[in-house]
Amino acid sequence: MFEKIDEKYAYSGNDLGAVYTKEETSFKVWAPLAANAAVRLYHSCRHEKPFKELVMTKEAGVWAQTVQGDLDGVYYTYVITYDGIEQEVIDIYAKSAGANGAMGLIFDPAALNPENWENQTSPPLQKYTDACIYELHVRDFSIDQDARFVNKGKFAAFTEKGLVNTAGDKIGIDHLKELGITHVQLLPVYDFHTVDETDPKPQFNWGYDPMNFNCLEGSYSSDPFDGKTRVREFKLLVQALHNEGIGVIMDVVYNHTYSTADSGFNLTFPKYYYRQWEGDSFANGSGCGNEVATERAMVRKYIIDSLTHWMTEYKLDGFRFDLMGLYDINTLREINRVLREINPQVMLYGEGWTGADSPLPYEMRAMKLNARNTPAYAYFSDDFRDTVKGNNFINKEKGYVNGAEGREHFIKEVMSGRVPHPQLQSLHKYAWTDHPYQTINYVEVHDNLTLWNKLYYSNIVDSEATRIRMHKLAGAIVFLSQGIPLLHAAQDFLRSKPLPGGAVFDHNSYKSPDAVNSIKWDRKAKYKAVFEYYKGLIEFRKAHSALRMSENAEVAEHLHYFDALPKGVVGFSLTGDDSLEEIIVFLNNGINPVGLHAFGEYSVYIDAQNAGNTPLYNIEGDYSLAPISAMVLGRKREEKPEVSEAESVEVCETSADDAPSDMENPVAENQLNPTVYPPNM
Repeated sequence: MFEKIDEKYAYSGNDLGAVYTKEETSFKVWAPLAANAAVRLYHSCRHEKPFKELVMTKEAGVWAQTVQGDLDGVYYTYVITYDGIEQEVIDIYAKSAGANGAMGLIFDPAALNPENWENQTSPPLQKYTDACIYELHVRDFSIDQDARFVNKGKFAAFTEKGLVNTAGDKIGIDHLKELGITHVQLLPVYDFHTVDETDPKPQFNWGYDPMNFNCLEGSYSSDPFDGKTRVREFKLLVQALHNEGIGVIMDVVYNHTYSTADSGFNLTFPKYYYRQWEGDSFANGSGCGNEVATERAMVRKYIIDSLTHWMTEYKLDGFRFDLMGLYDINTLREINRVLREINPQVMLYGEGWTGADSPLPYEMRAMKLNARNTPAYAYFSDDFRDTVKGNNFINKEKGYVNGAEGREHFIKEVMSGRVPHPQLQSLHKYAWTDHPYQTINYVEVHDNLTLWNKLYYSNIVDSEATRIRMHKLAGAIVFLSQGIPLLHAAQDFLRSKPLPGGAVFDHNSYKSPDAVNSIKWDRKAKYKAVFEYYKGLIEFRKAHSALRMSENAEVAEHLHYFDALPKGVVGFSLTGDDSLEEIIVFLNNGINPVGLHAFGEYSVYIDAQNAGNTPLYNIEGDYSLAPISAMVLGRKREEKPEVSEAESVEVCETSADDAPSDMENPVAENQLNPTVYPPNM
């Protein structure tokens, strides 16, 4: 049925929605099977009665009406009739809304541009692997009761500079700049459903409950009743981050809507925007009650029009797609084509899975294992995550950093960027891409336990100092791997989401209170050494091109794994760097130090305690790799001795007697519970 509708009624114009000028506003809504349509005008979003209602006329599936005069600041809805029943609905193309998204707003977006808006520039991004992404929730960023933000929980908090925690450490946007990340990935900022914008009581949601995709969320605005305020304040947020050299990536959730039967889409054109199973029931590949039919012509057009709006109007630098496995591959290809014409450096990535089964054929889905069919997109590597820290859904299960045995070969696989590597031929069946830039490497995001809380459950017998070593080792693996590194906000100072009582942690905080979700900025002082370590990892990665390769041929040529290393130790060399002749990386997940030998003099840039791009000290001959740690050595070009790469290191004797004093309560071998990896393939 819908294929025939697409053939007969698909519309290619770029004027759907309300198109405003001072002289007139035109309204167009695509509803080819509706019996009637009208537009209602309201003086404000608080008014219950319209001051005008105008009948629309239909041509080729599009209902239209033009109203003379300046309607700036007027709110509007459509009334669409099916089977004799009138339903009032917000325009799905509305560019802003009043409180709780019931009415669209007519306005001139250019009039809301901040000063120097047109002169700002997005941070350059020559290739995806140059990015260091920081996933961040708008409310979490500034709602901490101990932080001195004026605009707590709002877009405007990102414009506040010069703020510090109680110990004098930088917080807010100054912290982001200090850390050195290149992009902020904002959890959904479009208009979502479950937060009542008119209620002053604290409310929280991650925002994966979409309502109006082209409108901003009013609870992040200083005035949710004025649809212009949220536009102005979000532009200030983007501009503030751009001024610090930080790109802005928007988390988009076009795969489903919060409501189904009474959603704006379904009231505009029943069932067209959603997939159905045979028998006409709504499909639920999202696990949220429905899934959007991206393969239909006007659904695809809607998504592309919406993304184009966000990119052009707000100068966004990229998009993260929730449950990207529910998008058909052809739609993603067209999205890439259109957006790259606007900004050739746009960053596109998402989750390569679904929430449940879908009618969309597997070969059409943008799944991780289909990544080669969408080379412009990166995919979250859940296999990286679980290999490093243990199964994401089993609290006590261990991964490489927290003491599991037998992970060395899979650590090599995920650190190679998920591409085939000549030294890992037995694992080629797990290499799901030929481009390292297609893998997003991470160990925690908003979902599930933070890494710090996971380590508490999996290694409860270990001291805090030991678990900090594990946390830092995980961070080192993220930033020393081929691919794109991503941090969860405040991961750099051991983010925790404790429930009341403190010994139990929230595994799914999507609607938990601020006490759970807020970034506790005073933790930066308590764990300042961890912050400095993550900062140093970012600094080192950004300085060395050998960590940011884009093609599997580069990885095969320049990344060489060392053989015959002790249990728990992974080592490799990197060549082809812009500034260092050779970079050597060692990882040790064991509780004992490992003796090594260097042929020639090397500078140490990263060890168990410190990280950065300034050498910490030099080593030559015998040296020690500390327990549960990473170590990175570098040799400048003029220092290269006359030895082969294979001779550059060798293993010496190891000794438990040299274990550092912070290794109380080490994990015993009989406590390890290895499982088959990589998971979730």
